[in-house]
Amino acid sequence: MLRTDRKAEYISYCAGYLLAFLFSKAGAVYPAGFILMLEALFLYILNYRRTGNLVDLRGFFSLSWIGGEGIACLKLSRLSSNWENITWLCFFLAYFCFMLGYDFWTKKDGLQITKMNGQGTYGAALSKKKEIKNEVQARRIMLCIIFLSITSVSCFLLEAVVLGFIPLFSPEPHAYSYFHISGVHYFTISCILIPALSVLYVKLTEKWNTLRIIVLTLGNLLAAGIPILCVSRFQLLFAVGFAAVVYLMLYRHITWKMVVTAVVILIPVYVLLTVARRHDIPYLNGIFEMKYGKMPIFITQPYMYVANNYENFNCMVRELPAFAKGIRMLFPFFALTGLKFVFPQVAILPLYTTKEELSTLTMFYDAYYDFGVVGVAFMALVLGSAAVWLTRWVQKKQNPVVYLFYGQFAIYFSLSFFTTWFSNPTTWFWLALTFAMYLLIGYERKETKNTDIKG
Repeated sequence: MLRTDRKAEYISYCAGYLLAFLFSKAGAVYPAGFILMLEALFLYILNYRRTGNLVDLRGFFSLSWIGGEGIACLKLSRLSSNWENITWLCFFLAYFCFMLGYDFWTKKDGLQITKMNGQGTYGAALSKKKEIKNEVQARRIMLCIIFLSITSVSCFLLEAVVLGFIPLFSPEPHAYSYFHISGVHYFTISCILIPALSVLYVKLTEKWNTLRIIVLTLGNLLAAGIPILCVSRFQLLFAVGFAAVVYLMLYRHITWKMVVTAVVILIPVYVLLTVARRHDIPYLNGIFEMKYGKMPIFITQPYMYVANNYENFNCMVRELPAFAKGIRMLFPFFALTGLKFVFPQVAILPLYTTKEELSTLTMFYDAYYDFGVVGVAFMALVLGSAAVWLTRWVQKKQNPVVYLFYGQFAIYFSLSFFTTWFSNPTTWFWLALTFAMYLLIGYERKETKNTDIKG
């Protein structure tokens, strides 16, 4: 039997979704949107109160997916349209089946997601003796940071020399899209893992010297510098968000000063990167086609980066002639193995979008593209199961790199409206790279035995 709070979550979600569906079909788009946004906030708070974890995976997914859907329901752009019933069903099943998968494994394995307090469940693996041989693992983390730094710089310089330009200094509006050499660019942007690794290092080590401080400083400047030179707002935000999730998992402490400082720093950088892309306000307004022409661009741009992804999904539902039978979801395999050059047809399946320039998609776009409603439901079940396994892994394992796995999934769930994370080769490259670090840092020799943790 489900616990009372779980039952409340199911009832609240189903009732709220039904109301939003009925309001939207009646043309009352604002009530529909606000109902879903309030529902997303309610479910996030419910999961936070249950676990005490600000970055709880279930809470993040509910806030992102349902909240993003509510924003899209407002229909503030002329690119918006009335959603197909199949679209509504898919959006509903995405979170409903996620809950089913999550609760099934929670009940089956008897996993208790307990509320954090004091030396609580989350982060406890780094606060108990004999669970992490911290100084040995800290040295290995430092080696990983050095390796990623050297690799990223080398590959970035290689791409700049071969391609003959750096996006930040190019007059081409879409220069960032052309700045990549197949197979090399994965390593160029691997620097985004450095800030999160630095958080782990600081937690584990008590031995500091000037050289270590210099290496960490240069590594993190690099992690910000390469995305800026590539004019990639996403990579910069990913690096910062990833490190923030790991920090919250380990320290469970955040202040308003931290939040304000991050906002004060990131917003100007975000704006400057937008300007560096040569995207002026008339250009963006022309693409976004807002119904209210005087809408400020700082509202219009984030709104469209959320809302239009759901519209792209609906566009696909309406126009897709036949399912791809797994080709879309298997693209990372073809890309990372080089088989996409042997079977080029896997890379030419068309995207169905409202506008060519607005090509970001939701997490479930390719699942539907391959198998329709069944694909969406199955993927949601798998992701719900994965969320439980990751949570249990963090609770029980001694290897600190599990926080990097958790942090990446937290980012993917918190941006579930943004793109097809799990059919993106870069996602799997980062996970593979993280797994390699997991093996390196978790490997035990005699020097690690009987070492007490000092974190």
